Amino acid sequence: GLSTLADHVGTATFVLAPLFRRLEAHVFAAERLHGDDTTVPVLAKGKTATGRIWTYVRDDRPFAGPAPPAAVFYYSRDRTTAHPTEHLARYQGLFQADAYSGYGALYDPSRQPGPILEAGCWSHARRPFFVMADVEAAARRKAQSKGKVAPSVSPIALDIVRRIDALFEIEREISGFTAEQRLTVRKERSVPLVDALHTVMVEQRARLSRGNDIAKAIDYMLKRWDAFTRFLDDGRVCLSNNAAERALRGIALGRKSWLFAGSD
Repeated sequence: GLSTLADHVGTATFVLAPLFRRLEAHVFAAERLHGDDTTVPVLAKGKTATGRIWTYVRDDRPFAGPAPPAAVFYYSRDRTTAHPTEHLARYQGLFQADAYSGYGALYDPSRQPGPILEAGCWSHARRPFFVMADVEAAARRKAQSKGKVAPSVSPIALDIVRRIDALFEIEREISGFTAEQRLTVRKERSVPLVDALHTVMVEQRARLSRGNDIAKAIDYMLKRWDAFTRFLDDGRVCLSNNAAERALRGIALGRKSWLFAGSD
């Protein structure tokens, strides 16, 4: 029955704990980490509560690192800053993640045992621009409204998406190169593109009201410009946090199958 299954899982967890600790040590010995979290429904009295699964991923392959890739996962009942603070208590190095405010304290320069340097995710930043520049989606909206509404495609968003895509094209060419080789290519080809993008965003932002959706997407990047441009100074940094998002894909797909977890 259920108790027998629970005993099996509990025993396996106990036996595998030393292996998990070794895996954990390997992941947190990385020079660069990817981090992300996602929701997981958990059965509670008369409802389901929303827990979180956190992941930290080590993947040195993009900069030709010899260490094997690995990921660790943690569970929490809520999404407070205490959790990533505890998970990363002994870590120092590069951290690729979204702009979740709970990570904020990690980037304090005086933090012990050493600083964590934030690297922004360009895929995350690109999404709102892509939504506003999606010609096919706009055409579908027009068809659904029987032609009464003209497709709303923002030329500003389209321009920004194309500029960001040009950066990703360079990154695809240098994936697997050494950090030094990646940095050389970026200094030569990516820096001028990033400088031009910054100029365009600043100019366009000056013409937009604060509540405008494009203004919000531009502000998201400009306020974190140091994090977004860190890849131009360090060949180990990736342009996106996709490695962590891929690690959570099993959880996202699983939610549809198992609906909720029975307990914490």
